[in-house]
Amino acid sequence: MTTRTRTLFCDLLNLPRGKFVPPDVAAGGKIGFARGVFGTTFDRDLIPVPGAGVFDGIPDMELVLDGDRRPDWLGDSEIALGTLHADGGPFGLCARGRLQAAIAAWEAKGLSPMVGIEMEAYVFQQDSDGVWVPYDTPGAFVYGTGPQNDPAGLMDALWSTATTCGLPIESMNGEYDSGQFELTLKFEGALAACDNAFLFRTMAREVAAGMGLLLTFLPKPIPDRGGSGLHVNFSFADAQGANVIAPNGELSDVAKGCLAGLIHHHEGLAGLLAMTVNSYDRLGPASMAGYWANWADDHRLVTTRSCVTSPRSARLEHRTADCATNPYLAVAAVLQAALLGVEQGYGLEPAEDLDGLENVRATRHVPSALDKALDALDADKPLRRAVGEEICDAVIFLKQDEWKRLKDKSVDEVRDYYLPFV
Repeated sequence: MTTRTRTLFCDLLNLPRGKFVPPDVAAGGKIGFARGVFGTTFDRDLIPVPGAGVFDGIPDMELVLDGDRRPDWLGDSEIALGTLHADGGPFGLCARGRLQAAIAAWEAKGLSPMVGIEMEAYVFQQDSDGVWVPYDTPGAFVYGTGPQNDPAGLMDALWSTATTCGLPIESMNGEYDSGQFELTLKFEGALAACDNAFLFRTMAREVAAGMGLLLTFLPKPIPDRGGSGLHVNFSFADAQGANVIAPNGELSDVAKGCLAGLIHHHEGLAGLLAMTVNSYDRLGPASMAGYWANWADDHRLVTTRSCVTSPRSARLEHRTADCATNPYLAVAAVLQAALLGVEQGYGLEPAEDLDGLENVRATRHVPSALDKALDALDADKPLRRAVGEEICDAVIFLKQDEWKRLKDKSVDEVRDYYLPFV
């Protein structure tokens, strides 16, 4: 029986903030929160993030709820999502609102963004001293399924719970390294896809916790194992519902513009897609992460991979982001950079034709660390304007503070800082 409504939104740390309220209160359509939550760090310091109102009395904002409700995996509650408003209009720090603006910008061109999100994560378990250590899976292998990869049955529990809650899974399997899994959701409209990704990540961590495990989406939690990313797959449907990426089996002008925009804004995008100190341990050459400013068809060693074998399912896949990033913000940034490429007519360089491991033609790459990525974002004025000046200013301030806290810490100290939350 539903006895309460769980109202949720995703903040700039990718934390699921919210309140439990009686269903009749949620039926009023608005739930109040303090804006100062956007000025709160992982370790609960309150800092003057622009827009958070820290020096203005920490005023209110309202979560304006969607009309529909979703099942909650907790069993006795329902979930309500919404978009944050303040001062009589959309709140500039709300990533869901910025995604809605990106969708509207594409829809003004007669195209509806369709998105599929792939997430990667590691599982940790506690040793006899209560220390979190990597999941013990000595028989695990890439594309593995079943108990050799997952002896505790966590993936079975996630699949069952997601099905019950209406979260549409495309696939689940063992990833490259032991204890690592790929969790892929079905293509949806961009907003629905990000809602599902936000809820799935929240659900997955809570279900794992209930089993005594820790599911972490940290980009590089184990230094000598592979990294975990968030791949943003996207395409566009026209007014007739047709996919415009490669209608004749070759990339369309729209698709080429998208690729050009993503490459042009590569360095600035890193500040919105790879938002932790740990993110830059994952991003490097000779990896299947989005390091180089390049593209190619069906090539997993480039940043933006096109797939054009089927006109119906053709898509572009951007590979820089990780799941420490708010999914609404990640998708908004990718869509806006792609749109800039279409509108500004950036030239598209030739596809990468080397292996990407030992040889690569690209010369530009993501910045080497979080502080440099934030500088690149700050300098990329067109991208900042497209995504939203307010939210970019907030990200830069919040994450610069995080960088300063962690820049002199060891790899283990950085991981332990993030692990409870990411």
